[in-house]
Amino acid sequence: MKVHYECLTCMANQCQKIAEMATNDLNLRREAMFLSARLLAREYHRDAIPAIAGSLIFLELYRFLGNDDPFREYKEKSRNIAKKVVEILRKKLLIDWKTAIKLAIIGNVIDFSVGFSPEDLEKDVEKMLYDKLYIDESEELLKTAKEAKIILYLTDNVGEHYFDMILIEKLKEVSDAEIYVAGKEGPIINDVTVEDLERDGFKEIAKVISTGTRIVGVPLGQVSEEFKEIFRRADLIIAKGQGNFETLSEIKDERIFFLLKAKCPAVARELRVPQGALVCKRNI
Repeated sequence: MKVHYECLTCMANQCQKIAEMATNDLNLRREAMFLSARLLAREYHRDAIPAIAGSLIFLELYRFLGNDDPFREYKEKSRNIAKKVVEILRKKLLIDWKTAIKLAIIGNVIDFSVGFSPEDLEKDVEKMLYDKLYIDESEELLKTAKEAKIILYLTDNVGEHYFDMILIEKLKEVSDAEIYVAGKEGPIINDVTVEDLERDGFKEIAKVISTGTRIVGVPLGQVSEEFKEIFRRADLIIAKGQGNFETLSEIKDERIFFLLKAKCPAVARELRVPQGALVCKRNI
């Protein structure tokens, strides 16, 4: 997905938030925004992919501000609240295939870029449980999973990954496939890293791998050779969230299923769904 007109202000707003989260020094924040303006001028162009352009800008800001993980506190709050909410849901719900799919998509609400507050998670989840998927290709996903020998699961945001765990457990029930779960090589906004996956028990249910990059989504020109090989061999690729959609939507690979909430107008426009829609869609 190429940038839409809204992407410029979205990136600029995130730059401001990064500066505010990284330092209390007002002069350093000001200098960071001067740098952001120059970086935006360089990275925001007609062929830019939002997730990649944003990541390149944010990583330069991290270096300038001397803070390699300004989202650490936000991620920890998201992690703790999401873990508690998922524990409640496991006790309250009979989780079948459709419910596992819906919960994985609902978990995608945890997103710093759209101003999500972790404290609202339980209320938001309970509300969305009654929503239908606007695009529902979950039965096709189930059929593909049953036939797959290798499944690659691409994670998105911290906290959301506890919802992903429910779906991965369900995948293990319906498929004999070897399952790989991918995280980022290092911190970038509030994305899940390999360290997060290993810390939170994913090695017990799947093979944890790195994309080999800190760039949001899956920039195929910048991932590791190890990741490329698993991506090439996979029979099914489950891509969570908007970043993965932005980086993979143009390759038209029918092995990929996108699971996401269309939180921003640009992604909703690309998918031809209302903003806020819950989506399970094959990439064709």
